[in-house]
Amino acid sequence: MPAPLLPTVELRVPTHEDAFAWHRLFDDPEVMRFFGGLSAELSVYEELTARQRRHDAELGYCLWTMLDSAGAPIGFTGAQPWPRTWGPVGEIEIGWRLGRAAWGKGYATVAAEATVERVRAAGVPSVVAMIDTENERSIAVARRLGMEPAESFTTPPRIPGVESSRRTARCFRLTL
Repeated sequence: MPAPLLPTVELRVPTHEDAFAWHRLFDDPEVMRFFGGLSAELSVYEELTARQRRHDAELGYCLWTMLDSAGAPIGFTGAQPWPRTWGPVGEIEIGWRLGRAAWGKGYATVAAEATVERVRAAGVPSVVAMIDTENERSIAVARRLGMEPAESFTTPPRIPGVESSRRTARCFRLTL
């Protein structure tokens, strides 16, 4: 049986227009299940895409917009400094998020492999991926990249003041 064909994916620095695409792609409770469960306002994606353009200009890497073979945005993948005050502070995180229509087609793995090569070329010595312990799809991508599970963190409450809204996230590590 021949090996399955890998999808074609292109990565580009996100444009202002990509904020609208990301907002549309991620306006889905299933997509956001491991990211707070709720859709974010458009302004969140406008700020995020602007920050990624700054990261690309200053660091040589960012969360890139992922495009399918037809050139349509399907999500993002890339790397950025860990943006929170908990977890692997001071480290470079790689990550990926796709709209549901792109799930299960190999895009995340192909794009994450390209991310690893780009950050390695930028001189980054190691990366982490913080993944909700119930997010089996993302854990599978991390393992395909050769990432090793390391420490776990309990997230701050997703809903302020509601302790039961905390989640467990596993830090996966990869030396480049």
